[in-house]
Amino acid sequence: MTGVSLGLRTGSYGSLQSARNVGLQANNGYVARRTSRASLSASRDKERWFTHIRRFIGRKEGGMLILFIIASFFWLAGFFTVYRDTSESGGLYFDMTIHNINSSKISPIMSCGEENIQHPPLLQSSSTLAFLADSLFNMENPCNSFAFPPPPPGDRRRYGPRPCPVCYLPVEQAMARMPRSPSLSPVLQHLTYYHQDHSITAERHGGSKFGGYPSLKLRNDSFKINESMTVHCGFVKGCRPGFQTGFDIDENDIRELQQFHEVIVASAIFGNYDIIQQPRNIGDFSRKNIRFYMFIDEATEAYMRNSSILDSTRRVGLWRIIIVHNTPYGDARRNGKVPKLLLHRLFPNIRYSIWIDAKLQLVVDPYQVLERFLWRQNATFAISKHYRRYDVFEEAEANKAAGKYDNVSIDYQVDFYKKEGLTPYSEAKLPIISDVPEGCVIIKEHIPITNLFTCLWFNEVDRFTSRDQLSFSSVRDKFMAQVNWSVNMFLDCERRNFVIQGYHRDILAQMSPPPPPSPPAILVRHSPPPPATSNNRGIIPITTRKIPVKKTPARRGRDRRSGSRRHRKVGNRDNTF
Repeated sequence: MTGVSLGLRTGSYGSLQSARNVGLQANNGYVARRTSRASLSASRDKERWFTHIRRFIGRKEGGMLILFIIASFFWLAGFFTVYRDTSESGGLYFDMTIHNINSSKISPIMSCGEENIQHPPLLQSSSTLAFLADSLFNMENPCNSFAFPPPPPGDRRRYGPRPCPVCYLPVEQAMARMPRSPSLSPVLQHLTYYHQDHSITAERHGGSKFGGYPSLKLRNDSFKINESMTVHCGFVKGCRPGFQTGFDIDENDIRELQQFHEVIVASAIFGNYDIIQQPRNIGDFSRKNIRFYMFIDEATEAYMRNSSILDSTRRVGLWRIIIVHNTPYGDARRNGKVPKLLLHRLFPNIRYSIWIDAKLQLVVDPYQVLERFLWRQNATFAISKHYRRYDVFEEAEANKAAGKYDNVSIDYQVDFYKKEGLTPYSEAKLPIISDVPEGCVIIKEHIPITNLFTCLWFNEVDRFTSRDQLSFSSVRDKFMAQVNWSVNMFLDCERRNFVIQGYHRDILAQMSPPPPPSPPAILVRHSPPPPATSNNRGIIPITTRKIPVKKTPARRGRDRRSGSRRHRKVGNRDNTF
């Protein structure tokens, strides 16, 4: 093909040169050879065009036309650049129209798309870390030979779940084992999100305005994983999450969240529900390069400012405070699900994220956590199992008994999943170790498949109850049925190793304060002088005298004075009951 292409280009040049020679020889009255009329006419037309172009370029009008074309080109390029910047993280959107079945109105829906963003060089590309990465590339992980030690002897004074030993690499080695390129996303490569100015609900359980009221058909279609997909994922009022979409944040914070970050740690406090916890054991490199973000609402902001916890810097220890306005839900716990499950929308340019509930205190360096639960396992999503329950049906009953949510709504959600094929957990589901997560910690690599998973998980929370443990397994099983992707579900005792469990503010308020210390025995309290009363003879002090009352101790069991129990033989003790 290349030789043919070059031959055609050479032949055209030869035809043009032959035409020029023929014209020159005709002017001299000499023709070397006879040329076809078609080639002569074509050559003369070309020569006329070249002559006109040379004359037009030489004029003033031609130069002005060329300048106008160049200016128009640059104007169009600038217009598309500005248009692109107004959308989410450089994305573009296109129009789509979807007809609601039960409504006569037509609801226009647009899709917010994302372009392929070129990330800057990784932070680990320094000479020291690169050397460590090269030296550890073929070296076996020393934690691979780690085995759980035998459980400690029972301690009756300590109840409930406990942490178990976890093998972490040193921080430098953990950083060196960070993958240099993103993980492959199975099947799904391009993910876009619906944007709709006016959402209309046509179903009883259709979610919220913030989620866009996706119909059941759209919900079911979103579980059909393809190479390119468009789904509902919150923030439907715009392509720029946090800007006039509900869950609004300040412009400066939006620009901060859109910056590239290799690793972030995020949490949230809504409704002044928790007390902020400061991470511990964080290395110097992580303190400088990992961002810690805490989302709070206006009620929490007012409390923190009145308590002098928050000042104009909006920093509390390692946490940078992001204030949220116009929260989409009236329930503080449901508002907390927005940053928990939609971090990839708020942070469009990050690689890894660690979400921890505000009641938890992180006590292990984030790089060590990522190495242990993602990179060592070749996983892109990790979450711990529930410390006690495995079955969704048991979890639903426990939520109802504890008053976590309206019982009717919980029953409706569980019955809906049951009709879709949800079955109680059994050993037949192995290697899946549980259907119920302990969702207070989520470790995630931000690639299309994990972003889609948290989008659809959020849609279930938006449509049904805010108890995300009830919807997790249904979304996970639908994914695993179509693509070669799974969740790294680790033990709850391993989670308790790198986070310390705390209490919500209302639980702390219910706890009784410790009793005051008893006074020393030698302390003598003097009573104030008695009040004075007046009579006909003048003011006479009235004195009172306390008569000590001897308290008789209460008797327990039989009267000890009888001596019947005291002198009973030990061998006959069983016969006394």
